[in-house]
Amino acid sequence: MKDLGLGKTVRTTCAYCGVGCGVLATTSPIGEVTVTGDPEHPANYGRLCSKGSALADTLSSRGRLVSPEIGGVKTDWDTALELVAKRFQKTIAEHGPDSVAFYVSGQLLTEDYYVANKLMKGFIGSANIDTNSRLCMASSVAGHRRAFGTDTVPGNYEDLEQADLVVLTGSNLAWCHPVLYQRLLAAKTANPAMKVVNIDPRRTATSDIADLHLQIEVGADVTLFNRLLLAIVDGGHVDHDYVAAHVNGFDAAVTAARQEAQAELGIPDEDLQAFLDLWTGTRKVVTVYSQGVNQSSSGSDKVNAIINCHLATGRIGHVGMGPFSVTGQPNAMGGREVGGLANMLACHLDLENADHRDAVQDFWHAPAMPDKAGLKAVDMFDAVADGRIKAIWIMCTNPVVSMPEADKVRAALESCEFVVVSDMYGDTDTALTADVLLPATGWSEKDGTVTNSDRTISRQRGFIAPVGQAKHDWDIISEVGRRMGWESAFAYTAPEDIFREYAALSSLGSKFGKDFDISAWDIDYDGMSPTRWGQERYFGNGGFYHADGRAKMLPVQYTAPKSAATDAFPLRMNSGRVRDHWHTMTRTGQAARLSQHLAEPFIEIHPATAERLGIKPAHLVEVTSPHGTATVRALITDRVRRRDVFVPIHWTGQYSSAGRVDALVAGHTDPVSGQPESKATCVDAQPFAADFYAFAVSTTEPQPDCAYWAKARVDAGWRMELAGAKPADWEAFAISLFGKGDVTSVIDDARGIARIAVSRNGRLLGALFAGPEPVAVSRSHLASLLGEAPGAVLAGRPGADQPDAGPIICSCFSVGVNTILTAMEKDGLMTVEAIGKALSAGTNCGSCKPEIAQLIARTAIREAAE
Repeated sequence: MKDLGLGKTVRTTCAYCGVGCGVLATTSPIGEVTVTGDPEHPANYGRLCSKGSALADTLSSRGRLVSPEIGGVKTDWDTALELVAKRFQKTIAEHGPDSVAFYVSGQLLTEDYYVANKLMKGFIGSANIDTNSRLCMASSVAGHRRAFGTDTVPGNYEDLEQADLVVLTGSNLAWCHPVLYQRLLAAKTANPAMKVVNIDPRRTATSDIADLHLQIEVGADVTLFNRLLLAIVDGGHVDHDYVAAHVNGFDAAVTAARQEAQAELGIPDEDLQAFLDLWTGTRKVVTVYSQGVNQSSSGSDKVNAIINCHLATGRIGHVGMGPFSVTGQPNAMGGREVGGLANMLACHLDLENADHRDAVQDFWHAPAMPDKAGLKAVDMFDAVADGRIKAIWIMCTNPVVSMPEADKVRAALESCEFVVVSDMYGDTDTALTADVLLPATGWSEKDGTVTNSDRTISRQRGFIAPVGQAKHDWDIISEVGRRMGWESAFAYTAPEDIFREYAALSSLGSKFGKDFDISAWDIDYDGMSPTRWGQERYFGNGGFYHADGRAKMLPVQYTAPKSAATDAFPLRMNSGRVRDHWHTMTRTGQAARLSQHLAEPFIEIHPATAERLGIKPAHLVEVTSPHGTATVRALITDRVRRRDVFVPIHWTGQYSSAGRVDALVAGHTDPVSGQPESKATCVDAQPFAADFYAFAVSTTEPQPDCAYWAKARVDAGWRMELAGAKPADWEAFAISLFGKGDVTSVIDDARGIARIAVSRNGRLLGALFAGPEPVAVSRSHLASLLGEAPGAVLAGRPGADQPDAGPIICSCFSVGVNTILTAMEKDGLMTVEAIGKALSAGTNCGSCKPEIAQLIARTAIREAAE
């Protein structure tokens, strides 16, 4: 039996974004886990964000899927796997290999990904394997391949620190990649001459570090970077020697930029000129881009517009220079390397190249190899809907929440002949559509490798035993492959077997003139240290991977988002992440402290727009598109433009009644990458009609029966926001939430106000606070009373001797707004550093520093006005 490391510290890698931070997980002799950053890992050097810091809080077995299920009934592994193998075999025999599909995940380890790709492409003989990375990084892949000839990331994290100008475009780095943001902030502090430009239609926490924020119109990126290309040409900043030696397509790209029917940028001319002067006048420039660029119907062109500027100036492949894509998932890069996308082969080889296909097929001794790309994510679920795909296996992802037109995806899966879901949890929105559920291991249990955004391969190591009967994904896939008749091809006994085969396969990369080849690595799998594959940087002296060894500049021009504003749907909806949650909250939703900052779905809407629509602060808003509806809380702010709104992507059917915002998103895709346009759907927003609003806390998970609800974990139970039609009996409503017990209440029917506490044996089971308007109570204080003597709970606030911390700003140390304001007003602490020294806020992950700075700035402005 494997030594699980009780009483030991294990080096592993974080489960979240593509930064790939090293983690030290220490398990005490009694099995308690603590997590800290690994000071030796080159991605983070000991830093962790709020999510990474809370990883130990997510390790509960609560809610885990512990055994296979068929039709909702528990069964054994043998029965479940035999059914999966036979149904896939039968479907293939009757309808051909393209009648089945795998939909996998950037959260799988490389070894899992490799086996899934091998089974589908080499043995089933279809390319119908795609991944949720299609939703975040496919346009970057397409842009790289078009420009460089392969999906190569040219630079590394150190370039962000060594640049003199860092341009952050379509990236809320402070919230989505907080450790990289902290590295950038530290570099800027050490080098005050460094400049940062933030390009984003929305003002975000990242904007606080920026010397210049360009709040451009949604979708206008190509026009902006074409303007930059023309400024490079007209200002004499072209590196003619580099272009002549290494680049094709320069003249066509410049001509296209001059002839473009340009978008309205929506920014002052002086800001545009300042950006052009900064970029053209600074040699050491890095352009960092992420989902705001990729998630577009012209995402590939946006990527190439950025790359064009770096190629034209030769500012690529040298220290502190280059385009840099930051990935959203812990192993999106590993998935790209093993060919886990429907249009790729392993090791950056090309599916459309017959020689590449033959070489991989020979290496695998495979019976079949598709000669055309498979269905990309949106097309794949369309094929499920219309019956072309009759059996689908979904692994480690939640497309019923994360895919565009998510209601359509749910209906497609509900009507599909055979749906298999491998997951840690059996109650996700996607798992509820499954015919067969297979319990999979997760972070802390799995062993394997991941590749981060700067090509560093790191080990993820298990340090606790799998929950229940959960199995590793590679093991589940391999067992199905063996049961389908390919025993020798899938006779793996450990992830090391898979990695060694994968490394050997990568020798084909060098054979065919590609970049990815780790076949010469001296592999000590158990002791593997984080290692960046390939060169430190690529393309500084050419060496591109097109047949002629040259790069290609692409002639790109602005195209408008495919969703057009109308009278019925006049607002442009942006979507994205919040600071402390990730994806669909399957993991982060388990940690109470990660819901302290933002506990329910919301919509950022401009004050003028809200006033015009009759939307009040903190009231509920019904957001509709031609594809779906969501109900969210109004957050009225000038961070968004008047015609734009922003909503977060995380909330699911487990945590809210109507917070699945991807149900609204249109299924428009980039014609090259197949990536959905997740940030430009046109919507309407109207006040949500509610007779009452309420806040409640409960020791047990409630099942509310009302039009709107959103719930989140707290340390001793749950908190809820509720709204809808007024109950006929408030006390009965409270008991339905909390269970029976001793009831204390204050109810004023005439005013529509109710305050009710339910206790048992002198301990608080739950409390409900309702009124005709959003309820103003101390939420953190009420959550802290659960399981305690109820005392004066109905006051809704702590007594004078118990200061109210207010809404939480720092999740790491549970420091609230009121605590910070008191420190400013009473103790005169008016810098982020002073607040950190006194309260610890911002001293762990640093993700809350921008918000602390905003509080200080607002306080200083108020004092100046007085």
